[in-house]
Amino acid sequence: MDDSINYLLRGVQQEDRIALSRAITLVESKHPSHQKQAEELLEAILPKTGNSFRLGITGVPGVGKSTFIDAFGSYLTALGKKVAVLSIDPSSTRTKGSILGDKTRMERLSRNPSAFVRPSPSANQLGGVAQKTRESILLCEAAGYDVVIVETVGVGQSETAVHDMVDFFLLLMLSGGGDELQGIKRGIMEMADMILINKVDGENMKAGARAKKEYKRAVHLFPENEKGWNIPVETVSSTESRGLSTCWNHMTVYLEKVQGNGYLEKSRSEQTLAWFREALRQKLEQDFYEKYGANGEINRIIDAIRNGSLSIRSAISNLLKE
Repeated sequence: MDDSINYLLRGVQQEDRIALSRAITLVESKHPSHQKQAEELLEAILPKTGNSFRLGITGVPGVGKSTFIDAFGSYLTALGKKVAVLSIDPSSTRTKGSILGDKTRMERLSRNPSAFVRPSPSANQLGGVAQKTRESILLCEAAGYDVVIVETVGVGQSETAVHDMVDFFLLLMLSGGGDELQGIKRGIMEMADMILINKVDGENMKAGARAKKEYKRAVHLFPENEKGWNIPVETVSSTESRGLSTCWNHMTVYLEKVQGNGYLEKSRSEQTLAWFREALRQKLEQDFYEKYGANGEINRIIDAIRNGSLSIRSAISNLLKE
C-alpha cells in the first residue's frame, strides 16, 4: 500500500473530515490508477464498517429534504450522535455538471463538528444515486459516524437504488396540495419504513392533520411486510424543529425490532450481494466498450442498426461471437 493510501487510511480512522473527503473523491474517480488505489483503501477499511444506522431519505421535489436533514441531523448531534450526509445532486444530461449546493442548504450541519456533509453528482445514475454511494457509506462508517443519511434527488423511476443500500427508508411528503395520494406511486410508499409529512406549521396545520389521516388509511391497505413492521405516519416542521424526536423514536424502535428478528442482518447480506452483481455488471460493460470501442467495431454496428441493415439481436450476437 503506497504512502498516499496510508495517509488516507490513517486520516479516515482518526475521524479527519478532510481525509474522509479526499477518500470519497478517490472512490468517485474514474481514473484507472485512482480506481486501483480506491480498491486498496476500501479493502483496508472493511473491518471498521457496518456499525452505523443507514438512513435513506426521499421525497418529491420541493418537499424540503435538505431543510429536514439540516434540522434532524442537528437534533441527532445534540443527542451525541455523529452524522454523515451523502447528498446526491442531479447532474446535467448536457454538460454532465452538478450544482452541489447542499452545503449551502444545510447551514447548521455543514458547520457542525459532529457532522459531515458531502454532496456528490448523480452522474445520471438511475434513481439519482451516485455510482459510488455505497463505498462512501463504508468510508463514513470507518470514520466513526453513527448515522449515515443518503439524500436522493427526488422521487424518480427507481428509488429501489437507495432503498437497497440503507436500513431505513424515509419518505417525505407535503400536505395541502390537493389529492395527496395521487402525488406519488404506491410502489414507493410500500418501500417506505415511515411516511413523514413535512412543513406542517402555521396555516398548514389543519391540512397536515388531514393528510396524516389519509396516509394512515392508505398504508393500512398494504400487505404485511417481511419485517413485521407497521409503517408509521407522522407530521413534522423542519423550520420549527417540531416532531423530530417522534421521528427518531420510531427509527430506534424499528432498529431494535429488525436486529431482534434477524431481518437487519439478512437485509444487509442481500444488499451486499446485489451490490456485487451490479458492480460486476458495470465492470464487464466498461471493459466490453473499452475493447470494442477502440477498434471501431461498436461504431460499425451502430451505423448498421441506424440504416436498418442489421437487427439488434443479430448485432448483439455478432459482438459476443467476436
